Amino acid sequence: MPAMTTRERIGRMYAHQEADRVPIVDTPWASTIERWHREGMPKDVHFTEFFGIDHIASIHADNSPRFPVKVLEETEDYRIVTSPWGVTLRQWTHAGGVPEFLDFTVTDRDQWQKAKERMVPDADRVDWEHLKRNYARWRKDGSWIMASLWFGFDVTHAWMVGTERLLMAMATDPEWVSDMMNHYLDVHLQLFDMIWDAGYTFDEVNWPDDMGYKQSQFFSVSMYQELVKPVHKRAIDWAHAKGVKVRLHSCGDIRPFIPDFAEMGVDMLNPLEVKAGVDPLAVKRQYGDKLAFHGGLNAVLFEEPAMDAMRAEMQRVVPVMKEGGGYILGSDHSVPDSVSVQQFQQFVEEAKQLGSYE
Repeated sequence: MPAMTTRERIGRMYAHQEADRVPIVDTPWASTIERWHREGMPKDVHFTEFFGIDHIASIHADNSPRFPVKVLEETEDYRIVTSPWGVTLRQWTHAGGVPEFLDFTVTDRDQWQKAKERMVPDADRVDWEHLKRNYARWRKDGSWIMASLWFGFDVTHAWMVGTERLLMAMATDPEWVSDMMNHYLDVHLQLFDMIWDAGYTFDEVNWPDDMGYKQSQFFSVSMYQELVKPVHKRAIDWAHAKGVKVRLHSCGDIRPFIPDFAEMGVDMLNPLEVKAGVDPLAVKRQYGDKLAFHGGLNAVLFEEPAMDAMRAEMQRVVPVMKEGGGYILGSDHSVPDSVSVQQFQQFVEEAKQLGSYE
């Protein structure tokens, strides 16, 4: 079979059809990229090109309240900053992982109302110059183009009000929670309608909504169905009306929610977090006729320098996941900075061999 472009390859996975090989899509930490530069990866070459893997181009738009961004403290190891979402956080300078969330501006309905009034779908919230510079090249190169939405439970608890505060509100003030999640989505859909109508079409809609942790979920299935699912369904219906696919990123053990994901029309689920309790082979057996999958390779196994454990896991998982299409190969989270250029090259080599449909 002739070599395909990333767009052709991923399109066939969504259609549950075989391709030349499974697509390979993973996300290294910024500190991982920093390490790879030290180890010889040119700074002017994108890591997907350097390693010969698939490229997903992202289109973003700013639906934040646009609170002032300030640097409050800076050391060799971290920066404490305020975000456009009104959150004070500590960002690590040379280490990977999530930031530390220190303080929140929006802590009640009144503060939310003030933030909401700042969240309007103005055209200047889109980086039109970035699209003008890159869009034609993405299409010419056969990249898969993704619209990145920003709404839901994960965005609200981490980037707006705080985890404990949101979980309490889901039980005591669900109308407030629903208003926040729906307003984020309202603004973003209007912005992406502008982008689409300007001729910058995309192949997929994706959003992050981590709803689980190790062996459990942040809330019950009934609470998901009452508060979060209706907002998810709105995004899915909007995407499908445009003829584009939907990929949901949800870390943790989200197995009890998968029937709802499939029922409401999610096309692909990511990342199938093994270390949280998700068995990708079991999920494939149960839902492979309804969902496509991305991920499912335990990132903890990257820690073993010889890559023997990761290689063995790939040999166990990939042949099953790729059957009949419907799979993008990747780790169950991201590529940590413990992974060298040589190790990731070995990972890619094994991925291409195991993922071939020849």
